Amino acid sequence: MMNKLSSLLRIFALAGLTGLVVAQTASTPGTGPGVVDPGHPRVNQVNRREARQQGRIANGINNGSMSAKQASNLEKREANVQKREQKDMAAHNGHLTKAEQKGINRQQNRISKTIYKDKHK
Repeated sequence: MMNKLSSLLRIFALAGLTGLVVAQTASTPGTGPGVVDPGHPRVNQVNRREARQQGRIANGINNGSMSAKQASNLEKREANVQKREQKDMAAHNGHLTKAEQKGINRQQNRISKTIYKDKHK
């Protein structure tokens, strides 16, 4: 029981850090490297998808269909996607190219499939 509790606490800590990263970059006004253009459709699409997948992971934890270990693994993968997004945006003044969006979506597709599999085992 204590092991599950500590695992859940780690997951929520990771989720909180992930949320902070998104919150810091999602609505920063201005232009320049690493600054998100809130009106840019590709950035908005990627951020909405990340938020929906975070909700799916949280739902899996809450209803017991996903273990703490599975959720932790997914959170690490989501963090890697966010790092990639930030790096790509920094190179293009807060924008994503179509090729960068395609690569991020490919990663998100893989994560989405894993979420489904983990929740339905």
